[in-house]
Amino acid sequence: MRFQNRLLVSTCFAAAFVSFVGGYCSLVDSAEKANGLESRFEGKTFQAENGLNLGYRQLSPQKIEKGETYPLVIFLHGAGERGDDNAKQLVHVAQELATDAMQSRHPCFVVAPQAPNETRWVEVDWGLESHKMPTKPSMPLAATFELLGQLKKDLPIDANRVYICGLSMGGFGVWDALQRQPEEFAAAVSICGGGDPALAKKFVNVPVWAFHGDADGAVKVNRSREMVQAHRKLGGSAMYTEYPGVGHNSWDVTAENRLVWDWLFSQIQPEAK
Repeated sequence: MRFQNRLLVSTCFAAAFVSFVGGYCSLVDSAEKANGLESRFEGKTFQAENGLNLGYRQLSPQKIEKGETYPLVIFLHGAGERGDDNAKQLVHVAQELATDAMQSRHPCFVVAPQAPNETRWVEVDWGLESHKMPTKPSMPLAATFELLGQLKKDLPIDANRVYICGLSMGGFGVWDALQRQPEEFAAAVSICGGGDPALAKKFVNVPVWAFHGDADGAVKVNRSREMVQAHRKLGGSAMYTEYPGVGHNSWDVTAENRLVWDWLFSQIQPEAK
């Protein structure tokens, strides 16, 4: 009953949250987006130990000050953006972080790897009511973990401010990453994903904000609800926003809201490794 009450509050908040988007909170410049923010992301590849040649796009702060370190956001795309063009993974969400306004407010690195066709961030059926975490990470997620380790060596990244964000297939990837390597992340945003609630104890100290539309026909809304519930039962502080009447695309309204990013970038891990 306690969680149901909290869910009601979250749902009520979602209505206000939706109505607030498009005005004061949005940092997305339509002119910038029309001109293509994709060009601000440099195309790169990473040869992982598992043999996967992982394509990824990297956004760097517009100005890197000597001696300064910057947050890193790992973005995991959805199923429709898989491939080998090293471009489609920027279609949703990632570009919101590349605007002049966002980079002025939150200068950061953003890395968006692309999972190859026929692979998943988590090798499970997204339509299931639940799943148990696979024994091993998927090939693209394992490669992303390895890439993260290399990026922390090569770039001026603040190890206390590494974040992970993903939608749909990528939302599943966020929960899976937190379950496997919670020590890497200061906070996470999962949009219409799902994980293994039995492993919520692994990341109970990681702040999470989950989002889902209650009319989602691709990923059952209960997948987000159960992860948030499991996190809270263990003493975690997971936040949850559920959009009334919204289907699978719960990422546009989420990504365009400044409050989400202000919250994410305010999270600092006290003892990052």
